[in-house]
Amino acid sequence: MLSMFNLDGKVAVVTGANKGLGQGMAVALAEAGADIVAVSRGAAEETGAKVEALGRRFHAVSADLTDGSCADDVIAEAIDALGAVNILVNNAGTIRRHPAIDFSAKDWDDVMGLNLRTPFMLSQAAARFMVDNGGGKIINTVSMLSYQGGITVPSYTASKSGLLGLIRALCNEWAAKGINVNGIAPGYMATDNTQALQADPVRNQQILDRIPTGRWGSPEDLGGAAVYLASSASDYVNGTVIAVDGGWLAR
Repeated sequence: MLSMFNLDGKVAVVTGANKGLGQGMAVALAEAGADIVAVSRGAAEETGAKVEALGRRFHAVSADLTDGSCADDVIAEAIDALGAVNILVNNAGTIRRHPAIDFSAKDWDDVMGLNLRTPFMLSQAAARFMVDNGGGKIINTVSMLSYQGGITVPSYTASKSGLLGLIRALCNEWAAKGINVNGIAPGYMATDNTQALQADPVRNQQILDRIPTGRWGSPEDLGGAAVYLASSASDYVNGTVIAVDGGWLAR
């Protein structure tokens, strides 16, 4: 059974892998045997050092993923550098917080571009390679707000709800081609995106009171789900999402 989780010889492209959740998943995939292509706008030296310390190959792609227009180039560079794309983790994302009545069109477009358009464009580019090369695994980072409305985050909620729908739509078209399209829904994770919430003593306690496990999640908490969805252990899992939320959705 454990051999089904082995990713030796696989190449994983992970967006937003320079820090936070992306770094946590990239390192976990490397621990399972995968070589890593880290795609980010910021430097990814720390991720690279962690991956190479595990004896895996690493390649960094510097790209502005704002609207997905570079998707074909990103996938082409990954294939040129490491020879394949067997796994794609669409993790890069952004959030803007303003009351809906004051939310600007720019903030709406910026969030929808990176959080929804870009995952589609990268999935499309990767799938073109995967269809001709034995299939592959596509993993999308969705959110608790794929299921709930949230407050002061209308574009983030819309983008993550849309990403859940995209997972199902792509599964319907690509499952028969050997491509598994799934998602991971992190709960409240201690990352840069949630620093303001963690620093607010009232809101922080409200969040902790709602999480059955009583703590914020960490990037390492996503590793097991990422390896599972990237491996042959999940070959009959398609079009679904694994919540890694400490029990948040159960409340």
